[in-house]
Amino acid sequence: MTLALTGLAGLTGLAAAPPAAAAGAAAAAPCTARTGPYQRELEAHLGRKVDGVQSPEDCAAIRQFQEANGLSPADGYPDVATHREMLVVQARPNPNKAGKCPVRNHRVTCIDMDRQLLWVQRGSKVVFPPVPIRTGRDDQETRLGWHEIYWRNKDHVSTLYDTPMPHAQFFNGGQAIHGAYGDLYAYGGSAGCVNLYPKDAARLWDLLTEGDAVYVWGTKFGTDG
Repeated sequence: MTLALTGLAGLTGLAAAPPAAAAGAAAAAPCTARTGPYQRELEAHLGRKVDGVQSPEDCAAIRQFQEANGLSPADGYPDVATHREMLVVQARPNPNKAGKCPVRNHRVTCIDMDRQLLWVQRGSKVVFPPVPIRTGRDDQETRLGWHEIYWRNKDHVSTLYDTPMPHAQFFNGGQAIHGAYGDLYAYGGSAGCVNLYPKDAARLWDLLTEGDAVYVWGTKFGTDG
């Protein structure tokens, strides 16, 4: 009986080991993603040699960045989602370093179409850290300048496109800041609204209210304004 129990314990230990071993093997697996559209930008950000050509070491470094920032898939491919997250990370210490969003005593929601970022500041203090966004595509650009949130609808559905607009906060005509399901970077832009990941739109909803200021500047890549 003692031998049987000892054998059983040994088998139990062996059974517990493979998941950890498999996880270790997966983490150490070669990274094989090909060169991507934001290769040079990610190489520069990660301190790699900037040559625009993916190497196994580049791939592993990009994959590590993706894993650290909760991106999926974390496969080492330098795609648009990884590049946008890189811009968020770079902006996080001081998103208004260039001073393009006016500093006021009240809350201002800052929409930077150059970098496709949104944050909220009160005075020089950031009260909602930068998050990635999608603004209007060519011929449906998000309107520039000062705006004001004039209407909010937590469970809005677009009457034009029959699509959900969760946590919609309207600031100019039919343009609103709202959550968007699916690929945030698809279609070359929105129809003029400022799209966020749903989780970010929900957090922003809890912070803002009607009458809050919104300031939009810059040019989304691939548009005229």
